[in-house]
Amino acid sequence: MPPCLILSDSTFDFSSSQAKAEQVRVVPFHYTDAQGGFSGDDDLFSTMDSHEFYDVIRSGAELMTSQPSQLEFEELFSAVRDSGDEAVLFCISTGISGGCDGAHAALGRMCERTPELCRRVFVVDTLAASTPMHLLVHEACRMRDRGLSAREIYEWALEARWRVQTLFMVDDLDALHRGGRIPKSVAMAGDVLHVKPLLNFDLEGRLGTAGAVRGRRKGLERLARFYQTHHVDPAGGPIAAIGDADAPQDGDVLATLLEERYPELRVLRSTIGPTIGCHVGPGMVSCCFWGRDRRVAKAGA
Repeated sequence: MPPCLILSDSTFDFSSSQAKAEQVRVVPFHYTDAQGGFSGDDDLFSTMDSHEFYDVIRSGAELMTSQPSQLEFEELFSAVRDSGDEAVLFCISTGISGGCDGAHAALGRMCERTPELCRRVFVVDTLAASTPMHLLVHEACRMRDRGLSAREIYEWALEARWRVQTLFMVDDLDALHRGGRIPKSVAMAGDVLHVKPLLNFDLEGRLGTAGAVRGRRKGLERLARFYQTHHVDPAGGPIAAIGDADAPQDGDVLATLLEERYPELRVLRSTIGPTIGCHVGPGMVSCCFWGRDRRVAKAGA
């Protein structure tokens, strides 16, 4: 048996089969169409494949998301309590969602009744979501398999999140604006200039603009240069996580660009899941990897 459990909310872009293989327990976000008639749980595309899901968005659905309920978090923690295991829960950034705060609140109430639970269960604000969260959870599973405890993985994650470098390209900013993730002025500027916006996460885990490019091919080349400029190879060798929102050809092109330049590179490919997909829409391509501590880079800017 593993020394601890790895838990995550559903915004980390594992497939359902990968989550099962890696023994990651998932608490789902939920989505619904503002116009009615379409809703569901983020089950990592178990009941609907990614192409069908993104076609719903292409057809005009305006999907809204909601975080796991307090009851869902309590059920997750109750299972850990009853098993006697230790666990680490990875959560979407507090800069863009209240999910992590909800997890802390649920755990706090349970700890009032079972104080020792707070010595066995830890909640990580990843300050990210989607592909960078995929990279963090992937490495956490490797650490669990090497025998590290929940507290050791938790303490590692609090530092490792600062070394995750992320850049992603979206087709347009309308969905992010509708979801309240970026200001209207930023979305309008992207539309007027007819460019592909590039975004990242700032030190508070909020979305920030990192430039723009004309054309998807130039955008993919920009993502490849971002890796070239900012990566720092970890002890286990170079690794990059590449995600796409129903744009697998573009994700594969980016992977090829990187692998041609770095033959030893290990690429993690993923599909952007339903929760994040509701906000970025089809066409997003992301690249993330280990780099310098972003706090140090910011201080020296």
